[in-house]
Amino acid sequence: MRDLVYPPVIGFAKTAFKVLDLKIRLTGTENVPRTGGAVIALNHISYVDFILGGFGAVPSKRLVRFMAKDVLFRNRYSGPLMRGMHHIPVDRSAGTASYREAIRYLSDGEIVGVFPEATISRSFELKEFKSGTVRMAAEAGVPVIPLILWGTQRMLTKDHPRDFSRHRAIAITVGEPTTVGTDDDPAEATAHLRTTMAGMLDRTIRDYPEQPAGAWWLPASYGGGAPTPEEAERLDQEELARRAARRK
Repeated sequence: MRDLVYPPVIGFAKTAFKVLDLKIRLTGTENVPRTGGAVIALNHISYVDFILGGFGAVPSKRLVRFMAKDVLFRNRYSGPLMRGMHHIPVDRSAGTASYREAIRYLSDGEIVGVFPEATISRSFELKEFKSGTVRMAAEAGVPVIPLILWGTQRMLTKDHPRDFSRHRAIAITVGEPTTVGTDDDPAEATAHLRTTMAGMLDRTIRDYPEQPAGAWWLPASYGGGAPTPEEAERLDQEELARRAARRK
């Protein structure tokens, strides 16, 4: 697969990180294999997660092909970049095609990035996971690598204005690869992945250099001002209702 677009985009991103003086702490990046296919499963707390999440594979000199909403591929600005970086468009009303494309990428030795929660978590804690992540890993015979992002929600997320202030701390934690067999129960494997990532998220939050009480970007269970998971679910349902009303 020829990559004429991806390397310059990474170079631009690194320059932007330097300009913003982001304090990026990378942990466990040796868990990303230097060769062969793998699924990277990421938590989802920000609109910039695919940029910073891909950065977690850079030390292994790997490029991550993210599964992303097809609307990004139709946009006049982001579309050429998404296609040029060989990301995978996802039409949520007809996901079989994108699933098969991801399997093909994995079989060809690519790394595919997936957000098992599907949408951004307003609580900044883990939402329920879809089973597609473990199912595609099992079918392609590749490992699942959990990856946790923290701090990206402070830059650009739902219900809050963008804030690209300088000197911000960003944590990227990569966990150990796990193997899912074709005989494994997808529901159990998905639950195990979520439990693993919940533990990683807890450690990452506790190790983060800032934890101001009441901060909007800190989960309620850690003394922050973010919505509880239950409140976040209500907000998600209200958002879906508004979208449905606009479509009508």
